[in-house]
Amino acid sequence: MTDATTTDAADRPTARRAVVTGASSGIGEATARKLRTLGWDVVAVARRAERLAALENEIGAAAFAADLTAAADVEALAQWLAETGPVDALVNVAGGARGADRVEDGDPDDWQWMFEVNVLATQRFTAALLPLLRRAAADRAAHADVVFVTSTAAQVAYAGGAGYNAAKAGQSMIAHALRLELNGEPLRVIEIAPGMVQTEEFTLNRLGGDRAAADRVYEDVEAPLTADDVADVIGYALSAPGHVNLDLVTMRPVAQSAQHLLARGPLHARTAG
Repeated sequence: MTDATTTDAADRPTARRAVVTGASSGIGEATARKLRTLGWDVVAVARRAERLAALENEIGAAAFAADLTAAADVEALAQWLAETGPVDALVNVAGGARGADRVEDGDPDDWQWMFEVNVLATQRFTAALLPLLRRAAADRAAHADVVFVTSTAAQVAYAGGAGYNAAKAGQSMIAHALRLELNGEPLRVIEIAPGMVQTEEFTLNRLGGDRAAADRVYEDVEAPLTADDVADVIGYALSAPGHVNLDLVTMRPVAQSAQHLLARGPLHARTAG
């Protein structure tokens, strides 16, 4: 694990450096891996130190264990980043869902948790890193990037999803407002909104660890998105020419035509006649 040792300015890396949150699993981990293959220095951030240590050893990403809902952790991480090199990109992946209850049955504790991890943590960490992103853009005479991984749940409500709908819509509005507030600066604000993505933990955690229920969500769906699919799009967005901003990329598996319309079973073309 990386410690908070100060690095002399003369020894600071010249490679572009990205901070990826939620990097201990799923889309965050896949993004850290993808950016390393593209030549980025990566700081992998998550709460689970042991998973980050394994990722650090495997791909050479710097690992920093932090709870982004805790102001003290965010302050410590921002200070360490300022002391150890430039921050050219922030990729906000950390978040999550709890429960699939109707509004009338929803647990306010679950809703509060979703708001804290998806909205407040995103706002707190983005605000903390904006000075570093501005500094990198100025020092390199180039652009810097802020990426928000939201969800199609931010765009369309669905029964049993109100808490997550509200949280991801709130996170999406941060991206929309920030883009307006940064107008005139060389800072790109990118939103990636995936639909159905099958990862090791997201639905399992949402459904309270019920493996059978989690498996049923993806049952007979041909080729749901994977974490690597989303990471590929993030990599493309960060690699696009500096004057090109991908404001919003909505991505779904072909089997999911809309939030509420999902084909189960093999996809096949209709025959004529």
